[in-house]
Amino acid sequence: MKILFTQDALINAGTERSNLELISRFSENLEVSVVYFYPRYELKENYLGAGIRLFFLDIPEKYHLLKGILRLVQLIKKEKPDLLISSLWRADIITRIASMLTGVPLIGTLVNDSYSPIAWTDKKGLKHKFVHWLDRLTAGIPIHWIANANVLADSHVKTLGLNREKISVVYRGRPVPVIARTRYEDEAISQREHSFNEETASAAEDSEVRSNLAVSSLAVTEDVIASDAGAKQSLNDYELSPEETASASNSQEIKLGIQEGSLAVTGPIRNFISYGRLLERKGFQDAIRAFAQVLKTYPDCTLTIFGEGSYRKDLESLIQNLGLNGSVFLPGKIDNPSELLLVQDFGQPKPEIRNPKSFDCFIFPSWYEGFSGALVEAMMAGIPIIASDIPMNLEAVQSGKSALVFPVGNWEAMAERMITAIENPKLMQELGDQARSVSVQKFDIEVIAKQYEALLRKIHQQNQKA
Repeated sequence: MKILFTQDALINAGTERSNLELISRFSENLEVSVVYFYPRYELKENYLGAGIRLFFLDIPEKYHLLKGILRLVQLIKKEKPDLLISSLWRADIITRIASMLTGVPLIGTLVNDSYSPIAWTDKKGLKHKFVHWLDRLTAGIPIHWIANANVLADSHVKTLGLNREKISVVYRGRPVPVIARTRYEDEAISQREHSFNEETASAAEDSEVRSNLAVSSLAVTEDVIASDAGAKQSLNDYELSPEETASASNSQEIKLGIQEGSLAVTGPIRNFISYGRLLERKGFQDAIRAFAQVLKTYPDCTLTIFGEGSYRKDLESLIQNLGLNGSVFLPGKIDNPSELLLVQDFGQPKPEIRNPKSFDCFIFPSWYEGFSGALVEAMMAGIPIIASDIPMNLEAVQSGKSALVFPVGNWEAMAERMITAIENPKLMQELGDQARSVSVQKFDIEVIAKQYEALLRKIHQQNQKA
């Protein structure tokens, strides 16, 4: 089977990294190429290094949708793929029209909650209304959809008018850090891979597809498909009561997640870390305000936020106005920031990265997301996590069991959680261990890639018989 993935560019962001992780793990007999349109290619060498064939259609950075459509149609006629898979808005629109013109079936992806009520708070003007209108107008073209969270599937049913039975939910995966795997984890992974290999072989060999493409009938197991229970968890379930704090270390649920040789913090929590694009919707301004409150009680703490973006000047002004220049750092973008979550003492800080020697707690204050790869990376590392209570996050972590959770946008509550973390390092260690246990079982990219490939083959077989 021959597949063309299309995406806007090759920037070092969540969807682009996730596609790299997925495609590089597909079977050799699956011929996959990636098409990108715009001249931003930070990950180009990574894709090429993974043996992924690339096509650059060289569209100017503005929209230029018509030019993109014409060039993609030409490429499709030349390459003759069996399936198209698109990600991100511009690539989605271009690929939908090209699919309609060429007759090559398209699978759409749902990777962000772009039209939720909170998302509209930073989207103003006719441009965004037009974007939504065009997205909804062309949303009937894909033959199927893959979302990386249940909440994204349900949200797009409302905002784009999609048929829920045509949406499959497969979580975003990340590699399990090899040095951190325990015997328990290796056995669990081995058992799942054996089961998944049998399912994949069955999907490839069976000439009769026994089920339709409804989510409930796909051969994607509960370890990979999102749980409705996670999506339906009450958004008010963020409070860690005194009783929970006192008894958490004895909780059987937490004990089950404690790993041998954990990488997470075992001593005092002082250095907080976060990373992502510096955008308003990432909520870093809330984290800075919360940290200012924490600093009044614990003046030896630090907050380091890695990344770049259009909101940098606003964050710098906030840091200046709150007098936090000596405690809050914006070092900029670095390669593989997730590695900093794994290492407890990586030597003296580099001059260009004004961060402490190690990080003790991961802060994730985002207002809205898809299904965050950064949050999964923190879970994999076993570092204690404090996260906003947006539904996407609650499909990954559970309040009081694998993370401390606060109401999105409520920086006072976030400050309370940070102080709880500082004053209860043992509890935070246990939450980090449980988060790691959950992530290894549900988000291992090796397993996710096998299931994603099996799903693509099943969709292709079903479409051929239609």
